[in-house]
Amino acid sequence: MQLDVPIIGILRGIGAGVFGPLMQASFSAGLQAIEITMNTPGAEEIVAANRDKVSAGKYLGMGTIRNLAEAERAYDAGAMFFVTPNVDSDVIGFAGSKNIPVIAGGLTPTEVHRAWEAGASMVKVFPCRSLGGPQYIRELRGPFDQIPFVAVGGVTIENVGEYLQAGATAVGVGISLFGEQAVAAQDWEAVGRNVEQFIKRCTAK
Repeated sequence: MQLDVPIIGILRGIGAGVFGPLMQASFSAGLQAIEITMNTPGAEEIVAANRDKVSAGKYLGMGTIRNLAEAERAYDAGAMFFVTPNVDSDVIGFAGSKNIPVIAGGLTPTEVHRAWEAGASMVKVFPCRSLGGPQYIRELRGPFDQIPFVAVGGVTIENVGEYLQAGATAVGVGISLFGEQAVAAQDWEAVGRNVEQFIKRCTAK
């Protein structure tokens, strides 16, 4: 899973009728990866219905995968990557057996190390804001400079550059990436503009 655009869009509680056009608008605007959480009603059906519409170089994954049973369901739905909020060696091992990238959640240094040693592709530092945001990422990078971190929790368009400068490989961003009002109005052009602005902030020198 090669993320040239260092953002994973996170969607929770999104309706099936909204997800498809939102995904297409976001991908067209340059977003590379979208995660829908497992605890979204109908999440598996949403992924299964949209998996064939994902073009080359784009990724549709499932998040909030907390145990092996949920990982198996995500795999059956066609998820292209897994995201977990916790360190579960069974989930990480299952993902590895299926050649599916897994971004495993860890917050403390011990959890970060366990996730990486278990075979995680990247480690999701969550909830990152609670322990200092970008500064916490910078401190974790000291002993764990070989681990690609995905900062999740509290990332905004105003501070995303700080997270990346601190050493995060990527960030996970919820509804603010797409624009809550734009999504509610099903204004897909506005969604695309919001995504483009966020990407520009990430890639600004």
